[in-house]
Amino acid sequence: MSAQGNGNSNGPGTGIDWRRVSLLWAVPGHAADMAALHATMFDQPWDEAAIISLLAHPGSVALVASAGQPMVVGGFGLAQVAADEAELLTIGIAETWRRHGLGSRLLDALKRAAERAGARSLFLEVAASNTAALALYAKHGFAESGRRKGYYARPGGTAEDAIVMRCPLGG
Repeated sequence: MSAQGNGNSNGPGTGIDWRRVSLLWAVPGHAADMAALHATMFDQPWDEAAIISLLAHPGSVALVASAGQPMVVGGFGLAQVAADEAELLTIGIAETWRRHGLGSRLLDALKRAAERAGARSLFLEVAASNTAALALYAKHGFAESGRRKGYYARPGGTAEDAIVMRCPLGG
């Protein structure tokens, strides 16, 4: 069973014991599931080849949230560390897996992994209209540090600003 993360009522998430969802290091074998999930959440999704390339980067920190038998991927996060800074490239939870604290678990684990890799700050950018993500990031110590005007191109619409956020790591 492939984790499509499509949000259908019979998609991943049905009958899951949320206490038994595992966070695992992402490997190239997860790339197809990660790409399928990414495609359900973003206007310009990354394909499997792009995710494999990101996972191969020496500074890559990537996790998947998975559960069940066979194992189903219902969320993932991907960051990159360079010197003493890290950037959260993407994070997402399948619609049917949301509201169970998995976004917080993934974000906390990525922050810890980036810190262990030597990062002192974690940066990200998020669409200004993504109020759920903004609330999650604020809850986890991120604060706005800049804005990129018209950063996100929207199909058939006006480009949207990206809010750049920073979270200090390491105490």
